Amino acid sequence: MRNLWIFINRYNAFFLFIIFFSVGLILTVKNNIYQQSAAVNSANEVIGNAYEKLNVFKKYINLGRVNDSLAAENARLHTAIFALRNIDSAKNTVVVDTTTNYQYTYLAARVIKNSITLRNNIITINKGSLDGIEPGMAVIAADKGVVGFVRDVSPHLATIQSLLHKDTKISVNIKKNNALGSLVWGDRNVDFRKAYVKEIPNQYKINLRDTVVTSGFGSFPPGIPVGRVSNTGIATGDNFLTIEIALFNDFSTLQYVNVIKHKFAQEEKALEAKLPNE
Repeated sequence: MRNLWIFINRYNAFFLFIIFFSVGLILTVKNNIYQQSAAVNSANEVIGNAYEKLNVFKKYINLGRVNDSLAAENARLHTAIFALRNIDSAKNTVVVDTTTNYQYTYLAARVIKNSITLRNNIITINKGSLDGIEPGMAVIAADKGVVGFVRDVSPHLATIQSLLHKDTKISVNIKKNNALGSLVWGDRNVDFRKAYVKEIPNQYKINLRDTVVTSGFGSFPPGIPVGRVSNTGIATGDNFLTIEIALFNDFSTLQYVNVIKHKFAQEEKALEAKLPNE
């Protein structure tokens, strides 16, 4: 307490100045219309700027939640669009607005871990068995391009065997002529921006910038864009063509994916298991 009194006594002139200055400022603003208006406008501007910065901060904090919501809505629309696109126009078909009647259902998920520099790259997403994720489900990018297949699943998480993996193989075709082939990353490929399509019958004419899409054989729906042909002159020494494609999907910036649930996947696997292995 003694030190406080010493401090006040030493700087009493400064404190008296602050008090008298404040009283004078208040009296001036209170009794003068022009100064009162200027003070109010200045205060409103300061408060307005503060609220604006606070709103920007709040928007930034909520950005992740907004992105999750948009990804989920995008997945729902993909499901509906695919169902409408595949309606047989020659028949009278009633479209029921419920995902239970769709052959393919899209489930949005956020990427929480990703690798692109390994020989066998794995992606982790924030959805698992409690969300209906099962091993073997196809995965595509939320905007465009194939990603891979669901590998392992826990209640809340799942791992994806990326296209950038030596064991990943996806059935695709050339959009203009439906020439079938197998999409692979390639044995010595280290570029996440390109892949290869093998086993295309050599009677088909393939040109640069031809579009490659999924064939519909397997877990992927037909017509999912994959990439464009970037090199057709790859020698293989057999009766099939191998082409290089530039992938539409940029694995280095992957943030959201759509996991595709095939309504008849288990039925198809059970039926194919009865076929003789010849």
